[in-house]
Amino acid sequence: MRPIIPALALALAPQCGLAACGGDFSTFVEGLKSEAIAKGHDRAGVDRFFASVRQDRKVLNADRAQGFFKKSFIEFSQAVISRNRMQNGQANARKYAPVFQRVKADYGVSAGVLLAFWALETDYGAVQGDFNTLDALTTLAHDCRRPELFRPQIFAALELSERGNFDPARTTGAWAGEIGMVQMLPDDILRNGVDGDGDGHVRMKTSAPDALLSGGRMLRGLGWRAGEPWLQEITVPSGLDWSRTGLDTPLPVKDWEAMGVRARNGSLARNLSGAVLLPMGRKGPAFMAYPNFNVYFEWNKSFVYVTTAAYFATRLEGAPVYDPGNPDPALSDGDMKALQKKLAARGHDVGRIDGVLGKLTRDAVQKEQSRLGLPADAWPTRELLARL
Repeated sequence: MRPIIPALALALAPQCGLAACGGDFSTFVEGLKSEAIAKGHDRAGVDRFFASVRQDRKVLNADRAQGFFKKSFIEFSQAVISRNRMQNGQANARKYAPVFQRVKADYGVSAGVLLAFWALETDYGAVQGDFNTLDALTTLAHDCRRPELFRPQIFAALELSERGNFDPARTTGAWAGEIGMVQMLPDDILRNGVDGDGDGHVRMKTSAPDALLSGGRMLRGLGWRAGEPWLQEITVPSGLDWSRTGLDTPLPVKDWEAMGVRARNGSLARNLSGAVLLPMGRKGPAFMAYPNFNVYFEWNKSFVYVTTAAYFATRLEGAPVYDPGNPDPALSDGDMKALQKKLAARGHDVGRIDGVLGKLTRDAVQKEQSRLGLPADAWPTRELLARL
């Protein structure tokens, strides 16, 4: 998830004569308190809110060591979409059927979409994280890597606290400040929180109706289009122009059909546009990614996570297991880093040399495949590495 970052949050700090990040932690907290008061919050309430805050080195360690999705789509999806998660998802779909009906009626989001997020984020609420949320947010805001992301979240948490929906001493969650069953940041909860069970509060940790309705409302706000699919497995002809595949080159679905693309089951949504998604190249699984698929990247930026979450949602709504095909083996971590260095040396922006096949690296791979006369399916192979 990437919350909207208000410019005012950082603009106020210099006016108070305070650093936006770094320095002595106690002094930094005093700066936060001054900024909160300048925003109109009650001084006594601000003092109470920050009374227990502490710097948490474990948060910084988790941030420095956070894992990226270096597994391939097949490896990751097969690992996390277990039989148990499928069964629990179906059981929760039945248990909370009225809630999911309300989510669909109010926000246009299908049950499988939220069930998949609920499963992957917290295993249906079982593993929500035990980091003190205020400590985590303040520690990350003090750290100068991404203060513009985390500083606004502190003031959102303060407002949630004033509404009785956040306890600064007891609210816990993930190391990066996400809270509850579907892991939303305080600003997202502030903007999209829904009292789904009618108790007068938005309790993301303990109330499934609150969490699911809030998640649905957030997805709609991010651009989810009611009544439309998001991902569908397809078959692709061997002679397809692979350079036209990928999320950046959507076409009307009827145009893909004219090129021989077919739904593996059922029919394609011919009234929509779509992109042919090949997470492991032309020899692996193939999907039609509809406009709603792009909303997933507002929830999480990892290509492998997003594709898995979207596919898992289709499984929870009755789609069969995908055909894995027979893709070329994934490059090792060392080979991926070597490939990224070679791509960067040719002038491509691949971001960090981290061994992750993210969007920038995929784009660069596809361009070099086209240049070298290789099938331009954005899947890096040892042949491409050798040719470079």
